Amino acid sequence: MPLAHSLPNGRKDFPFGRKQQAKKGERTLNEMKLPHQHGEGEDIALLQEQLDHVDYFQTVAEVFKQLDDTTRIRIFWLLCHCEECVLNISTMMKMSSPAVSHHLRPLKNSGLIVSRREGKEVYYRAADTEQSRLLHQMIERIMEITCPEM
Repeated sequence: MPLAHSLPNGRKDFPFGRKQQAKKGERTLNEMKLPHQHGEGEDIALLQEQLDHVDYFQTVAEVFKQLDDTTRIRIFWLLCHCEECVLNISTMMKMSSPAVSHHLRPLKNSGLIVSRREGKEVYYRAADTEQSRLLHQMIERIMEITCPEM
């Protein structure tokens, strides 16, 4: 997905909020000057507006933190392809059930996976969300690019 979307008037709009008031004593984007001007002032102003939304970038960082562990990536990838109980995941991962549960918890808390109970058994699968699908596609594509023997 491109960072900016062209509008009919030729301007570019970015995927999240654009308006933000300058705090007292701060310069507005129109007053801000970069040390080196490269002739792209309008785009720079829009980029700066987006950079000021630190909370949005924090949200993205939190999602990526869920996949900062090889085991968690493997479990997430597996659950993108099938629904399984902890015992089967443990067997496939060659890990203990408590260790798998330890990795499932943050994935579930982040909304990347969901669970359902059937009797005493709990089954896990990747959430049917745009975020989960995108992360799955990213993992698969990165593996295609960096692991050509697959």
